[in-house]
Amino acid sequence: MHHFDRIDGALHAEAAPLEAIAGAVGTPLYVYSTATLTRHYGLFREAVEAHRAALGEALIAFAVKANSNLSVLATLARLGCGADTVSEGEIRRALKAGVPGRRIVFSGVGKTDAELAFAIDAGVRQINVESAVELDRLIAVAASKGAAPEIAVRVNPKIGAGGHAKITTGGATDKFGVPAEEAPALYARAAASPHVTPVGLACHIGSQITTLEPLEGAFRALRQMTLALRVEGLAVSRLDLGGGLGVPYHGQTDLPSIEAYVGMAARVLEGLEVEAAFEPGRLLAANAGVLLSRVVQVNARSDGRRFLVLDAGMNDLMRPALYDAFHDVVAVCERAGDTGPYDLVGPICESTDVFARERVLPPLEAGDLVAFMGAGAYGAVLASEYNSRPLVPEVLVDGDRWAVVRSRPTYDEMWAREPAAGWLG
Repeated sequence: MHHFDRIDGALHAEAAPLEAIAGAVGTPLYVYSTATLTRHYGLFREAVEAHRAALGEALIAFAVKANSNLSVLATLARLGCGADTVSEGEIRRALKAGVPGRRIVFSGVGKTDAELAFAIDAGVRQINVESAVELDRLIAVAASKGAAPEIAVRVNPKIGAGGHAKITTGGATDKFGVPAEEAPALYARAAASPHVTPVGLACHIGSQITTLEPLEGAFRALRQMTLALRVEGLAVSRLDLGGGLGVPYHGQTDLPSIEAYVGMAARVLEGLEVEAAFEPGRLLAANAGVLLSRVVQVNARSDGRRFLVLDAGMNDLMRPALYDAFHDVVAVCERAGDTGPYDLVGPICESTDVFARERVLPPLEAGDLVAFMGAGAYGAVLASEYNSRPLVPEVLVDGDRWAVVRSRPTYDEMWAREPAAGWLG
């Protein structure tokens, strides 16, 4: 489900030729498809609407951490999408992109007092509280403002899932959320305070989850806790179900569909009379973006190993180095000849700067352009200027038109951010 296809043999983003964009902007760079973002959000919205009886006026809040580009956020905001945020900066980005405060959820295990105060002033939909000490701090901040923000208690159901240990967030040893056995008492304590308004429960157990079973287990844990809290006379009107559903990086065809995922949630929540929230990030953005990179050279060794040295490095696309992530790589303009294995590497002075080993590709030469597919989530947001490499730019395509939505800084712009100490002259 993406809009990167070949036209006359050359890869395009919608109707815009990637070779032309790369020629104008330079490489490496990210390119995003408006049509793909729109399609994915539309499918999710349709699935939610089909189960309105069970899910209520469900909120779809894009996980800003997946792709925080303002134009990407604005594209989704215009469709009615909300925002799942984990910092003051992300709240500010969402607001600037046109997401109203009433559609912003504020999560995160280390919110500062200043961030909590900003979230209250911004009128966010809810603050997801992740510990007892955070609740105490939030009560104090809210009391100083004469406010009573709506909150949800994020529950750690001890159900960890995800495509890698480093993207699992719901296990017993993970830092996120309140242990399930402690959550009811914390909810009751919040209800006793005049300075917060508990309205629901939340969970998020991991990312790149490829089966529905762990997600269903977490949702059922929230259901049972909701019923138990209501027996105690406590109101629970919202369930924040997080995100985490995986995408087909490897071209899989057996992953759960959006419709199946939302349908499962509806079955679990049936009869509870709660308002659901979903927080997809990767699911909306991953296949909406590619990273373009040019071949610098091909290093052929006597033992037959060939290193395809690219101008993109791990500072531009961290996922493979960070958690062994897979991205399909294709030539933008294929040339004739036999396919063969390459080790895809970047220019960074680190042995972890490897994108893939023995990846079978068509013949490639210096100057050829390749595309890392499925790079629209956790790509540009994780980029850095390591090795003093300028930050990778981003482009948004809409039909046959395109625009640079984050420019590559010049070296002078990079140096300007580092004023010299006064004693250095």
